Amino acid sequence: MAIGVWISLFAYFAVMIAIGIFAMRTSTSSSEDYMLGGRALSPKVAALSAGASDMSGWLLLGLPGALFVSGLASAWIGIGLLVGAFFNWVLVAPRLREQTVHYGNAITIPSFLANRFPTQALSLRTVSAIVIVIFFAVYTASGLVAGGKLFESAFAEIINVGGMSDYAVGIGITLGVVLIYTVVGGFLAVSMTDFVQGCIMMVALVIMPLVVLFGEGGGGYAQASETLNEVDPTLLSWTEGLTVIGWLSAVTWGLGYFGQPHIIVRFMAIRTLKDVPIARNIGMSWMLISLVGAISLGIFGRAYAVRNGMDVEDPETIFIILSELLFHPLITGFLYAALLAAVMSTISSQLLVSSSSLTEDFYRLFLRKEATDRECVNVGRVCVVLVGAVAAIIASDPDSQVLALVSNAWAGFGAAFGPLIILSLMWPRANGAGAIAGMVVGAATVIIWISLGWNAEFMGGPGVYEIIPGFIASWIAIMVVSSATADAGEYQIINR
Repeated sequence: MAIGVWISLFAYFAVMIAIGIFAMRTSTSSSEDYMLGGRALSPKVAALSAGASDMSGWLLLGLPGALFVSGLASAWIGIGLLVGAFFNWVLVAPRLREQTVHYGNAITIPSFLANRFPTQALSLRTVSAIVIVIFFAVYTASGLVAGGKLFESAFAEIINVGGMSDYAVGIGITLGVVLIYTVVGGFLAVSMTDFVQGCIMMVALVIMPLVVLFGEGGGGYAQASETLNEVDPTLLSWTEGLTVIGWLSAVTWGLGYFGQPHIIVRFMAIRTLKDVPIARNIGMSWMLISLVGAISLGIFGRAYAVRNGMDVEDPETIFIILSELLFHPLITGFLYAALLAAVMSTISSQLLVSSSSLTEDFYRLFLRKEATDRECVNVGRVCVVLVGAVAAIIASDPDSQVLALVSNAWAGFGAAFGPLIILSLMWPRANGAGAIAGMVVGAATVIIWISLGWNAEFMGGPGVYEIIPGFIASWIAIMVVSSATADAGEYQIINR
């Protein structure tokens, strides 16, 4: 079986690397090319790149795993994300595409904020770059955990490299391929591979639930529902056992979209402002299909496992287990490639955004102000490797949970950048002091909330997702501090 699977995986790896080499020849001559693709992404590439870089390994591992354990109550996470993504496309995408050009042709989020709030430019670039690198190291680690789990589950006792565990080898292979095409081809390579990876992910999430339901041993929808009712009737309920706080903690995942640098940077790179509505429609359609597939996989995968007497030790590996059990090795390899696509598309985007911040907002700002574009491109490549190495260290614990790592990093970005991005684009009275306050307060609130364990248990009841207090505190800080430190020089009329 391993031979057929490896054939499919090697074909996938070869395509990704080939795209990276192609992109190197067309889009790495300047910093804007390497870090933003020359602002020339077509609507379909921008849409699927935003979607694929958003829906990391948690879409095929974390979310189905949550549905497998808790039932449809966990689907509210997907609903909240769908709503949040829609408003991100409507409110942020067109304004950010226009204003990043208007304010000094900014090519990173920190540089846009610095140009938007010139009186605090240095502080904003420094603080925002630190937040990006810290949280992206954790976020990238979640993707590597997913890659490690794939190889550990699917190739147990097959891979043997110097006595290393299959999990560690999986992390190495996943990171290695991502580094090759990201380092070589930059933003264009990442976006083009995201497009291919997004297509693979969607096809896999359509095929898998259908085979689980209607293939051999599935029994169809009626039989699956009956099985789930026998195991636990609450599995098919959207609200049973779900508290108001639990519901809010699920749907407020959508707030995180406004502050995810690896997603909103795609808005900056869309070819023209007129392409934004087209990209939005493509992206939202892709996301709806993919989320429905992931939710169906988790809930019906539980029914299949029960009906067939399967012992699933780690619910987050249900996609991997069913891929091996139900399909021909070549198709299994394709499905594994879909999981790697989800992982790699996000990792590559996060590495590139982190590298861009380190290069533009540290190296060029503090060390080499006169650095040439070619020098910055090369420094950016080195930074990609460094951030990847740090993420690999964080991901080295095989007991790490994908969804937990993603939720922490997602909340950190959502609270630190979400209110700031919205208000900087839509509220002319926002100023530099308010921007700094909002970013620091949002990030600090999330970190403190997690450290105190209030995301797991709060005041004797269920935990409150850390993005809720973080987002609210950041929003209030920006408005209060901006109003208290009014600076007429920064009351600029924003072109919409």
